[in-house]
Amino acid sequence: MSMYRTLVRTIAGVMIAMGLAMLAITLRHGFGVGVILGLLFIGAGVGRLLMLRRKV
Repeated sequence: MSMYRTLVRTIAGVMIAMGLAMLAITLRHGFGVGVILGLLFIGAGVGRLLMLRRKV
């Protein structure tokens, strides 16, 4: 596996983890902008992983 793929997977995993953390913290303290940001971070991380799987 190339270094590029490893780096993309790592960054995507970090983005998903950050999104989950934002969701957890925001839901613990009540609803707010963190819910939207958390979902966007999760979506961006999952999107990166899906794009990485796509054959060119």
